[in-house]
Amino acid sequence: MLSNVSFHDHKPENLSLYDAVVQGLSQESKMIPPKFFYDAKGSQLFDAICNQPEYYLPDIEQGLYKKFAGEIASHTGTGRVVIEPGAGSLQKIRLLLDALAPSAYVPMDISGEYLRDASHQLADDYPWLKIHAACVDFTHSLPLPAPVPEQSKLAFFPGSSLGNFHREEAQIFLHMIAQTVGTDGMLLIGVDTKKPPVILDAAYNDEAGVTAEFNLNLLHRIENELDAEVDKDGFDHHAYYNRDEGRVEMHLVSKQEQVVKLDEHQFRFFPGETVHTECSYKYTPDEFFQLASDAGFREVDHWLADDELFAIYLLAVE
Repeated sequence: MLSNVSFHDHKPENLSLYDAVVQGLSQESKMIPPKFFYDAKGSQLFDAICNQPEYYLPDIEQGLYKKFAGEIASHTGTGRVVIEPGAGSLQKIRLLLDALAPSAYVPMDISGEYLRDASHQLADDYPWLKIHAACVDFTHSLPLPAPVPEQSKLAFFPGSSLGNFHREEAQIFLHMIAQTVGTDGMLLIGVDTKKPPVILDAAYNDEAGVTAEFNLNLLHRIENELDAEVDKDGFDHHAYYNRDEGRVEMHLVSKQEQVVKLDEHQFRFFPGETVHTECSYKYTPDEFFQLASDAGFREVDHWLADDELFAIYLLAVE
């Protein structure tokens, strides 16, 4: 029997890890884009983060999808092509598949091996679902595989991944989604809300240290994949809520004066100097609606969790 999964490798890394390290560590304020967290181990660690008691988001968001799946489907209808950038383990779409009954599902992720395995697991559980998995860097493009049918589209972007974009970048990304789903297209998106810093600080500094391991895994990638000389034990994880910017920031902090070597490049660190690895912006509903409107969407409906800890929004292309 033929599999209901097709896999499409779009060779996603426009900016290679090597280039990102050289460019990012050469800056006065050192940084590496968060998409490079997600090798196979990084993807597994992120799934583990979602199971930590301090990380409030997954349980709250999944509860919203379970509760409102029928209501969401009443707006979208059934039979759409569902596109999920940054699909990861494909767990959240499972909460909506029966209600949405899509004609096809297009999960997209930068970690090809992880995406392939997750797609086959989903196919085993949903043999009626046509899955066209695409290994892409969704921060740059959203290429749809050729077999995807020409039907109305619904983009699904759960979690708080929009927060990883700076605000101007977030608007550009939302506009790219609007262009991808096109006329009659819709977007179902999860967006983290602004809340007391004590909740956010705990979520990004879990007691088990999984988020720290996730952050520090970036150094393992640099050492193992680029054959760089880096003291992995010479850095600490640091995450905090920046109230002025409305975002959580994650950094790798140098414990000492040291040098990271990569081929002919040498990157000097002073004690306390950081590599900025991730931002996670938080939005009030009004802030998000303005951002979405500027990107070409209008509101269809939205659902807020208790205590307004998280929100999901259903948008339509203007």
